[in-house]
Formats: sequence, C-alpha cells, structure tokens
Amino acid sequence: SEPRGDLISMLAHGEATRDMDMLEVLGNIVLLTVGGNDTTRNTMSGSVYALNLFQDQYTKLRNDPSLITNMVSETIRWQTPLAHMKRRATRDVEFRGQQIKKDDTVVMWYVSGNRDDDVIADPNNYIIDRERARHHVSFGFGIHRCVGNRLAELQLRIIWEEIMKRFPNIIVLEEPKRSYSVFVKGYETLNVLIPERIAS
Repeated sequence: SEPRGDLISMLAHGEATRDMDMLEVLGNIVLLTVGGNDTTRNTMSGSVYALNLFQDQYTKLRNDPSLITNMVSETIRWQTPLAHMKRRATRDVEFRGQQIKKDDTVVMWYVSGNRDDDVIADPNNYIIDRERARHHVSFGFGIHRCVGNRLAELQLRIIWEEIMKRFPNIIVLEEPKRSYSVFVKGYETLNVLIPERIAS
C-alpha cells in the first residue's frame, strides 16, 4: 500500500525501519506504549499527588492558572516518570575520572539528575513557578532525547487547563500505591475526592 502520514505507515515504509526484525518491531511497540502512555499518565497522577503534598503550590496554581505550563515542566522534573535509561558505550572514554570501555553499559539515572542540587536549587521541593522549569533530564538529552517531549507537555498542559476549569480542588485521600518497577515511576492507585467546590 501507499505510505501515509501516520507513524505506523512511516515505520512500515521508511528506509531505515521497513526491514526491522521482530525484536526491533517489539522494541518499538514497547517504546511507543511506555513513551506515549505510562509516562504521561503517571505524570498526571504525579501532579495531583505533588499539588496535595505542596498545598501552597496548589493555592498558587488556583490563584494564577497561567502557571500551568511551568507547573507541567516542574511536575515532569519532580515526578521523573522514568527512573533511568541505559546506553552502550561506542568507544573508550574517561568521564570525570571514571574509565568507560567500549561496549560497557552506562546508566543515566534521570531521577538522580533531576535532584542534583549542583544544578537545580532546592530540588526536592515542588515549585510550580520555578525559573527554568524545563531545565531537567526527564526526557533524556542529545540524540537520545525523547521525540514525544513536546507532545507530552502539550497533553499535560491541556488536561490541567480543563481540570482547573472543572475540578480546581482534587484531594488525595491516602498515600498512593506505587508501581512495582525500577524503571517506571508510577502509580497503581491514587485515591482522590473531588468536592463540588472549594471550602471557603
């Protein structure tokens, strides 16, 4: 069939992807499922949880919904939906005194990078009007940067614009049950109450 503009058609017809073996196809399916679903969904839950932990930030957001875009970036940093990503070294290199040999596995701990107080001031706190909130490593970096990063930010921004119009107070009832994973930082359950309106 003729190539179309959708992703599956592009993969099926693209010069670099049309002859993938089954393992590569499976890897791409997993990447699209995790990258396009788990991370964004868990960041949505993470933002509800963070706003409840940091009530002053929730009040700030209610008073100034223009902070939603910045809040989304801060949530992606604070939540860090994927804990790490591994890579294989393509050559011998020394990095900060550490010898890395060609073919060694190297792990980038996003969750650690997003709490690096040499780079991010007060990194353990959730600050929705943080300067340079997009300065985080949750999407990776360089040639391996997440191709869906702007789509994820857009999805989260739109959902929070709609949430704030309809449900400006979502109350977390208990500590969430977290996903049992060393890779995906997510939630199995997050029980909330949505009152009809905020108590005065």
